[in-house]
Amino acid sequence: MSGTQFKCEPSNMDRDQFLAQFGGVYEHSPWVADRAYEQGLSDSDNQVENLSDRMAAVLADASPQEQLDLINAHPDLAGKAALAGELTDSSTDEQSRAGLSQCTPEELARFHELNNAYKEKFGFPFIMAVRNANKALILEGFETRIHNDTDTEFATALAEINKIARLRMMEM
Repeated sequence: MSGTQFKCEPSNMDRDQFLAQFGGVYEHSPWVADRAYEQGLSDSDNQVENLSDRMAAVLADASPQEQLDLINAHPDLAGKAALAGELTDSSTDEQSRAGLSQCTPEELARFHELNNAYKEKFGFPFIMAVRNANKALILEGFETRIHNDTDTEFATALAEINKIARLRMMEM
């Protein structure tokens, strides 16, 4: 069974080309792509699933501080950066697809309240792959996950970041 092929061939790219294409897959963290490239790419990495797994392994091998820095590089959902138009193109598209760009004032207030409560409890932002979600599912995620412990949420944030990265690669 073959995986999803990229339109490009990552295995045939030089470092600069690879980083230009994949450096933004992990939010403001091109080091993930750079380390994946440094490991050496093969023809199997021309499949989204394989390159995605390779990059997820890079993240898993990163130090806890690097992982936390990556989590903290993510914007709040329906937060101030979104309202100010300061998100990356990918984050803007993902939040828009989930309907977060069309929140009512009441919904925005609820997102603000939940973002703050979550960050106060865990020390990092709530991360959820929202590309195929909607406002109700996102709010439900907040309200469920706020009851988890920090280690569970840290692991969940990393898993969600890997989902986001894979979805971004699937779009390429």
